[in-house]
Amino acid sequence: MLYTKKILPLVDNNVWRLTLYNNINATLLFLPLILIFGEVSELRTFEKISDLNFWNYMTLGGIFGLAIGYITGLQIQVTSPLTHNISGTAKACAQTILGCMWFQETKSFLWWTSNAVVLGGSCAYTEVKRREMKQQHKEMTKLEQVETEPLSKTNGGGS
Repeated sequence: MLYTKKILPLVDNNVWRLTLYNNINATLLFLPLILIFGEVSELRTFEKISDLNFWNYMTLGGIFGLAIGYITGLQIQVTSPLTHNISGTAKACAQTILGCMWFQETKSFLWWTSNAVVLGGSCAYTEVKRREMKQQHKEMTKLEQVETEPLSKTNGGGS
């Protein structure tokens, strides 16, 4: 995430361009790894390689992967890598809790406590950032008001 924030200016802060370059790099790295780790024989013997349903799911997965990469770039562009990490951790924690509740799994008190700490910390971070943004907004509004006041108000009202 820090690397993304650092690299964005090199691609004119264009998240689409960064996403394109990331996917090209991943493809160029992926193909030699297939050869290095001997996966070519697996591909030759894979029974669903010509199954249209398999390729539909693979395409759908690729589209979602592209979307996640793009949204991640946008989030880092307008917030920070730390905020992205915290929101990602909170999302994963919430998904874990929902999954646990959905499948009616029994978990220990410490498990629930650790998840509560993660979500509580994420909420606290969000509240601190919200207050900072509110304060910055107030200061910007005051500054804009001072800049747009007529000259007669700022020099004592005399003519």
